[in-house]
Amino acid sequence: MAERKPIESWLTDMDGVLIHEGVPIPGADAFIKKLRESGRPFLVLTNNSIYTARDLHARLQRMGLDVPVENIWTSALATAQFLDDQRPGGTAYVIGEAGMTTALHDIGYVLTDHEPDYVVLGETRTYSFEAMTKAVRLINGGARFICTNPDETGPSAEGPLPATGAVAALITKATGKKPYFAGKPNPLMMRTGLNAIGAHSETSAMIGDRMDTDVLAGLEAGMMTFLVLTGLTTPEDVERYPYRPSKVVDSIAALVDRV
Repeated sequence: MAERKPIESWLTDMDGVLIHEGVPIPGADAFIKKLRESGRPFLVLTNNSIYTARDLHARLQRMGLDVPVENIWTSALATAQFLDDQRPGGTAYVIGEAGMTTALHDIGYVLTDHEPDYVVLGETRTYSFEAMTKAVRLINGGARFICTNPDETGPSAEGPLPATGAVAALITKATGKKPYFAGKPNPLMMRTGLNAIGAHSETSAMIGDRMDTDVLAGLEAGMMTFLVLTGLTTPEDVERYPYRPSKVVDSIAALVDRV
């Protein structure tokens, strides 16, 4: 089997890898600092579509992690890129926050509830029954169903919250239409991210804390994969999957010297 080429660019998940419940994980600051000093292309990814890249830059900076706006890639940006490629200048009815609506505005989409080309479901902390009802009727009327990510739950200080994937399941049950998910584990999010920084999968690595999204997406995009144990996955969990990461490490701190 051919030996992998050296890693020249890095993609890393955010929650569970760099931060945990608003606190930087030890080694995250050193890893980002080393990446920036090396000049290597890199991206910090998140399936969360609530925030814009500028919002996330500010939030990370307050935690002591200096990640430039152009090095942040969200499922909202990946979704907008996908829609721009599929149907430039289209229309969409959006359930979501500023991260999603801003991304669509930036590609020239019109947001409307009148015969939209797409219903786009993103993350929000205020899913309303009225908005979901409207989405169901628009999809039944012919709008295509797009979802930013399939995560069924999200983290909070009080415990898990229902997330985009759970709401998508409700809409699917009501319409019989399954959405196209643009975010992880769809390798599309990885490939569009790699294109954004001019990187190639053969010489790129993906770092994540989840086997079913981060590792799977990196694997299917053809990248080397690192699983960190600072998030949701335990060493025992790894053995339950029919695929494996390239390497399992305790935390991001173990990868600083790999940059």
